Amino acid sequence: MRVSVITFPGSNCDHDAYEVFARRGHQTKMIWHKDHDLENPDLVILPGGFSYGDYLRCGALARFSPIVKEIVGFAQKGGMVMGICNGFQILTETGLLPGALMMNRSLKFICKHQYLKVESANSPFTNTLTPGTILDIPIAHKEGNYYIDQLGLERLKDQDCILFRYCDSTGLVNDATNPNGALDSIAGVVNESRNVLGMMPHPERAATDSVCSQDGTRIFEAIECFVAGRA
Repeated sequence: MRVSVITFPGSNCDHDAYEVFARRGHQTKMIWHKDHDLENPDLVILPGGFSYGDYLRCGALARFSPIVKEIVGFAQKGGMVMGICNGFQILTETGLLPGALMMNRSLKFICKHQYLKVESANSPFTNTLTPGTILDIPIAHKEGNYYIDQLGLERLKDQDCILFRYCDSTGLVNDATNPNGALDSIAGVVNESRNVLGMMPHPERAATDSVCSQDGTRIFEAIECFVAGRA
């Protein structure tokens, strides 16, 4: 699989994502935000961090980087794009995903392990996962409070576009298990074409033997399975 990981000024999870895919044996490249060539990937990763220092608002400046124009075109042609944390924020700014990421309701940065419930297997990113599966994947953000208007929320539900919700170890989803106040406990969504994923948790931080959870590998395995099936 060919993977292009985008680096913006202020990205700090780009090397994490690069190393995970490279260790899994994929042809992985780092792409600078001023470049105009994605180098023919199967998957583009918009990593976590603080692109452009989060000035104005998270992702608002990154959307104007030259490479983002290429990413939008790639996605509109059906290319797979995965935005993690700041990458999710960038995808909402470009309009590739609906909604917005607001300040956590605590108004504080949150960094901790978090349980997620898989809500749908109907995507390249979850096709090998059973709905109801619980994953232990870290979060690290201050603006992870997902919001969309009521009509938008109903459309996400109708189109089966909510892939992950925050939960506890038993799968319970309620306000107490929601770390940031996200509407309907939403942790990750796909577009209606199902080729663009945005998620606040960091699967690349739960995908190596040196950390206490490897649950992120289950998402990467699903991607690998989907791409292999297309070949």
